[in-house]
Amino acid sequence: MSDWRRITLGDLAKSNGCTIQTGPFGSQLHKHEYQADGIGVVNPTHMANRRVSHDSVPCVSADVAARLSKHQVRPGDLLFARRGEIGRHALITESERGWLCGTGCFLVRVNSPESDSTYLSFYLSTDESVEWLNRHAAGVVMPNLSNTVLQRVPVALPPLPEQKKIAHILSTVQRAIEAQERIIQTTTELKKALMHKLFTEGLRNEPQKQTEIGPVPESWEVVPLSDVCRFQSGGTPSKRNPEFWAGTIPWVSPKDMKRPRLADVEDHISQEALESGSKLAPAGSVFVVVRGMILAKTVPVALAEVPMAINQDMKAIVPGPKLRSDFLLYALEALRENLFKKVGRSGHGTCTLMGHEVAAFKIPLPDLAVQVEISSAIQNIERKKELHDEKRKQLQDLFRTLLHELMTAKTRVHALAL
Repeated sequence: MSDWRRITLGDLAKSNGCTIQTGPFGSQLHKHEYQADGIGVVNPTHMANRRVSHDSVPCVSADVAARLSKHQVRPGDLLFARRGEIGRHALITESERGWLCGTGCFLVRVNSPESDSTYLSFYLSTDESVEWLNRHAAGVVMPNLSNTVLQRVPVALPPLPEQKKIAHILSTVQRAIEAQERIIQTTTELKKALMHKLFTEGLRNEPQKQTEIGPVPESWEVVPLSDVCRFQSGGTPSKRNPEFWAGTIPWVSPKDMKRPRLADVEDHISQEALESGSKLAPAGSVFVVVRGMILAKTVPVALAEVPMAINQDMKAIVPGPKLRSDFLLYALEALRENLFKKVGRSGHGTCTLMGHEVAAFKIPLPDLAVQVEISSAIQNIERKKELHDEKRKQLQDLFRTLLHELMTAKTRVHALAL
């Protein structure tokens, strides 16, 4: 690392006739000057993953931008959030040329022949840089980043060719992550569209009939869950007994309900704990959250692939012989909005899905052979999404490792076999 140079961000900017400056004050840019289109104004809410999001960016007229020309940005500039999530920043690209640095940002301009702006952006997003900024930021409830602190942040600069290679490698991995995210988003939308089509039109293009849950194929029934399922409640074993929480039985709570199928979860309990404070739901049960603040946004559902216990904020729906577990899962996903309408809200904000509402909830019901075909078609898409979720996770792990190794010179780019 002997060929690396250590310098502060402020000195790097000043040595090239550039500065670190705040965005315009509120008295310089008034709310009434914003408009639907024109020249964008970047604030911290528009910055994520070192990029500027173009969604819902407020705009101003060319006249306003000209009046505030000293705050206009150029490709290679860095914008830092002044408060809140310290370390959040974005690298300006050609598509944001001429936009304005917003009131809540610092504008960092470094036109240096010895530094690459993409490298700088990656370097300043390392855990070490973000931790340094947070240690020196003022305030606890709402941390504030000052110009002085930002100027003092340390930067390590390898030779320029190495900076460019590091930036290229990290940018390549980041683009691969973004490609996986686009596929995941497309697959999610495809699954939703397919479920809607299959649960309203079926597989055979048969005539539809109108029901209280909407159109369904004419040969299908519409039944309440109580006709084809049984229900189990859950509980929480005593937290005072650590031996209860050292077992092998998965114990599900709402925090685990982030994916459609559960093969394992974070918490596990012992057989003694199960007998004293919970109950085992069989594999194939479909869990639904029935109490908690998550119900203010959605109703999570998931299928248990192995026997599992649940806490008191969950309900296990156990299908009978006329209903397949996977078909029930997808039916509840397809009709999630209907289920969400059944959520009650108390005066102090608690959200609850009552047991009788779950029992009375109606789903469409074809014969078992059709259930198999529909579930198989949906699960094929679900598996594709899971595959790309795993690829994204691997790439994110690779990115974090490379970011740390390359920025600390533990790995040099010439030593990488890519």
